[in-house]
Amino acid sequence: MHGPDVVVYGATSGGVCAAVAAAEAGATVLLLEPGRHVGGMTSGGLGYTDVGDARVVQGMAGRLREAIAAHYGVPVGHYAGPEPHVAEAIYLRWLEEAGVEVRFGSALERVETADARITALVLAGGERITGGVFVDAGYEGDVMAGAGVSYAVGREDRSLYGERYAGRQELVPGRHTVPAWISPFAGDPDGFEGGAILSQIHDRDLVDAGIGDRGVMSYGYRVCLTQAADRVPFTPSESYDDAYWELGRRIFERWRRDGLEVRAGQLLGLEQNLPNGKCDGNSIGPFSLSVLDGSAWAYPDADAAGRERIRLHHLNHARDFLYFLANDPAVPSQVRAEMSRWGLPADEFADTGHLPHQLYVREARRMLGEYVLTEHDLTGNPPRRQHDVVAMGSYHIDVREVQRVWRWVHEHPRPIGMVFTEGYLSVPVQPYPIPYRSLVPRYEECVNLIVPVCVSASHVAFSSVRMEVQYQMLGHAAGVAAVEAARSGRPVQSVDVASVQDTLRAAGQVLAL
Repeated sequence: MHGPDVVVYGATSGGVCAAVAAAEAGATVLLLEPGRHVGGMTSGGLGYTDVGDARVVQGMAGRLREAIAAHYGVPVGHYAGPEPHVAEAIYLRWLEEAGVEVRFGSALERVETADARITALVLAGGERITGGVFVDAGYEGDVMAGAGVSYAVGREDRSLYGERYAGRQELVPGRHTVPAWISPFAGDPDGFEGGAILSQIHDRDLVDAGIGDRGVMSYGYRVCLTQAADRVPFTPSESYDDAYWELGRRIFERWRRDGLEVRAGQLLGLEQNLPNGKCDGNSIGPFSLSVLDGSAWAYPDADAAGRERIRLHHLNHARDFLYFLANDPAVPSQVRAEMSRWGLPADEFADTGHLPHQLYVREARRMLGEYVLTEHDLTGNPPRRQHDVVAMGSYHIDVREVQRVWRWVHEHPRPIGMVFTEGYLSVPVQPYPIPYRSLVPRYEECVNLIVPVCVSASHVAFSSVRMEVQYQMLGHAAGVAAVEAARSGRPVQSVDVASVQDTLRAAGQVLAL
């Protein structure tokens, strides 16, 4: 075997934890990151961290929470998360102390395989990276796909796994859907005549409810905001298009006619929920930071150029949305006044224009591995037992909006076109075990790859697993298992799981309640 014992691709939270866990176990580790930062969403805007049941958020996830608390001199859990630059600093310190070699700008070109084994990762530019065991910790699952491992994208039919919540969702009212009577037609605000469709709408035929359509949860940017005196004001992108925001104007006008006095915080969650008075701006309600025009659907299997176009579309949406809310005359005066008190932090994301370096890829590819975690593994009472549990999930099934669509509604005296937001779903779960088999491919497909982020799960189950704290715990498990496989020479499917579990327990990982 040549090269390091363990090669980790993707310096997400899962990748950092996998690399550190493997290095602390004595392995030689190389961490390859296509970009310039470590931490993925944990350091890329998602500061306000969704935890679920804190009793099971332990192991390296618990260690991160302790490091955050120590940094600020507060009890664990006092803050829901750190400032982005603090999260990245902690991860960089961990990697340095563990002796992990980190290489930035290492974009994957292709994967070389032989006899169901990865022999090398070939980077853009032609360099070949060999190693013993590989960990694909990217949000996109590029190593997994390049190695020929089976995967799924987007929503499946309800019939595939017998899941109640699978497939396209019904068009129902709620906080995350557009108010009634919004016309989708650019030249027809009344909605009777038809014509060209407004921007920010996915103009396609809807499949029936419960049918799979490969739709992924919407992407966006989680923005870090501040009221500090040195805040950076909101400015438009060079591609700012006034017509792009017509849908927002119609929504605000509808709310005004309905007598609803909307606040900016109802769109962005404007509250000082991070240390030092900063805010993790989330996408809340039917019109916000998430891009619902269906462009994210193409991202998982797009090439590098295609993904960059989609990323820039989402980045410009975030930047221009903030500017629109703060400046457009159609935006209620109280929203504009509230936005005027906020700006971008001068001490965050300095090399990316003070907007985050990480697109929030809520889901991309999902491996079809040795075991596919489904809704039934999460919603049973009690949840199904797993003999090879390596971490526990606990966050609710949280499917964010998948698309904003329109359809004819048959009202008297004639049909009228209306806009709908579709896909949002929130279902509580009890803490449930995540099996090691969901982290490894089928034996016949690849024997030296572990996948802690694009795990083997249905769309519904993945919507719970996808939280950053769970990526941290699964990355921890992947790093431990990778060392076990590298040292024993066994396929990753045949490692001594009991030994992996013992090592995880010793490091504080909770495998049962």
